[in-house]
Amino acid sequence: MSTTIRVLLDNAGRPARRLPLTLTREGGFMEIAVQTDENGEICINGEPGEQIELLNAGRCLYRGPLEPQLTLTLLSDAQAGQRQGAPSGIGGGSIAYPSMQIDYVMVDGRRIETDSEGYIVRPDEWSEGFARALAEKEGLELTEEHWEVIYFLRDFYNQKHVQCTVRDMIKHFRKVWGRDKGSNRYLHQIFPNGGPQKQGNRLAGLLRTKGEH
Repeated sequence: MSTTIRVLLDNAGRPARRLPLTLTREGGFMEIAVQTDENGEICINGEPGEQIELLNAGRCLYRGPLEPQLTLTLLSDAQAGQRQGAPSGIGGGSIAYPSMQIDYVMVDGRRIETDSEGYIVRPDEWSEGFARALAEKEGLELTEEHWEVIYFLRDFYNQKHVQCTVRDMIKHFRKVWGRDKGSNRYLHQIFPNGGPQKQGNRLAGLLRTKGEH
């Protein structure tokens, strides 16, 4: 049986194009890196009723049996509370050091600590709400493209345990958005406060890149 899984960015029905995902099969004994196409779809062959798990940035989008067609929504309100925490490899403790100047953002009535530049102090406290609150504080209105970058960065770290370089971002988003938007210039244009590697990592709840002080 062939199953078509369509992944939408949000309830507006916009496809999550070329989104990196992890497919788990055979009770967790097999993990396969997959990616949605330009329509936000992937096709999976398997036996009817086979149990699968589909993850993005370590977060479960679907766990259940194969069906002829499945539609998943990446940023739905119902899933927002589940899409949180630290990617694999960061851990859940505080990254504060003695001389760190602590700031914070308010997320659903809670103070979430950051350093003076906006990097989250406890990565396991990250959520979509944190990204929205930090973006508002930095004067940035998040669009579909910002969310695509945020979840690409989190998934990249989840798989490789290292921050994505701008070069790798350009390589990926040139395939997704085309040459004009998949460029260093455009990525810095949509992340004006430090570029995609600094501002993007802050919004994605990731750590500073090596050598950044």
